[in-house]
Amino acid sequence: MSADASRSPAAAPRHDPLLELRDVTTHYGPIRVLHHVNMVIYPGEMVCLLGGNASGKSTTLKTVLGIVNVSEGELWFRGERADTLSTSDRIARGMAVVPENRRIFPKMTVRENLEMGAYLRRRGAELEEDLAYVFELFPRLGERLGQQGGTMSGGEQQMLAMGRALMSRPRLILMDEPSMGLAPLFVERIFEIIKQVNERGISVFVVEQNANVALSIADRGYVLQTGEVVLSGPARDLLADEGMKRAYLGET
Repeated sequence: MSADASRSPAAAPRHDPLLELRDVTTHYGPIRVLHHVNMVIYPGEMVCLLGGNASGKSTTLKTVLGIVNVSEGELWFRGERADTLSTSDRIARGMAVVPENRRIFPKMTVRENLEMGAYLRRRGAELEEDLAYVFELFPRLGERLGQQGGTMSGGEQQMLAMGRALMSRPRLILMDEPSMGLAPLFVERIFEIIKQVNERGISVFVVEQNANVALSIADRGYVLQTGEVVLSGPARDLLADEGMKRAYLGET
């Protein structure tokens, strides 16, 4: 077994979903945000969630994490009902998040930020192994272990947030707008790394407004509009869809 394979979570059969939203509806107070949403992510897949502003994309991620409660329907993770679990329990079961605007710990060093991603696990040889894996993906982080996170550029902070998520050895990484506020060169590099992470067996669920770049590396996609799934399918089919081209891909 290669070193890469040894780090990958055990893959379940393709027909057994890793994450499933079954007819999920959510509210903010009296306001309905998601309406009977059905989605599925299989082990090893990369799935993107697309849509305009106020479409419900970020709310979907918050619902998966347990930050927003399910009003109706069910959420399943790794074959078990998960919508009754706390956010910490979901993370302990294998979810990790790279939030919008990174939300790294600005006064902590790069190493301290990364170690926070492994706070649910024992320290020791495994921690050093995981740090080595992160530095393989992000050499710049390895060069700046003692630097405070808040002094890094936006692109470097995104790398740090991704590295922190990987330190928990997740089965599913949730990413909220990873390209936001980044220079085009950094966007290209970040999505190359997201693809590399996925190729090592980690499922990725990415919310992204840059539909072209997200669909170029994803297996499948969903499109939300005012809290409802209006389109879904293989990424290559969505890229070719005329409605998608007009609404999200900048083509006329």
